[in-house]
Amino acid sequence: MAFTVRSVEWECGKPIIQALRESVFVVEWRIPQTSEFDDQDSTATHFIVLDSDNEAVATARLTRGGELGRIAVKRSYRTLPLYKILFAALLEAAKQQSFPTINVVCNLDSVAYHRSLGFKPTGRVFMDAGVPRQRLECQAQQFPLPDVTQLH
Repeated sequence: MAFTVRSVEWECGKPIIQALRESVFVVEWRIPQTSEFDDQDSTATHFIVLDSDNEAVATARLTRGGELGRIAVKRSYRTLPLYKILFAALLEAAKQQSFPTINVVCNLDSVAYHRSLGFKPTGRVFMDAGVPRQRLECQAQQFPLPDVTQLH
């Protein structure tokens, strides 16, 4: 299946981004809607992935602090090819913005796996919508494909 990735401003892509994130995070993961959307949305670089029928099937963002997140993919599209295309767009944007390191936030139980990929924990464990999480970073030029099932 062919995919197209588009970079969109928050105000232009907001209805599509919100629908995708609500479907994945609020309905599927049961994250409170009040925790899903934050002040970083208005300044982040957002991406939408379209399928061959021009239907939005995924979204993600890169914040001004170099954090990749809010990766929401419709269940039937959660495949390695889609994630590779999405992460390639995120990493290209990070490169264009000259981020030396990339940050991700993952569930606490996947920290060991991410460490094995070269990520390093930064800061303390924190609670996010009732889920213990850890912020991790990796050198931008060495960024591997993380366990996307454990990211938010």
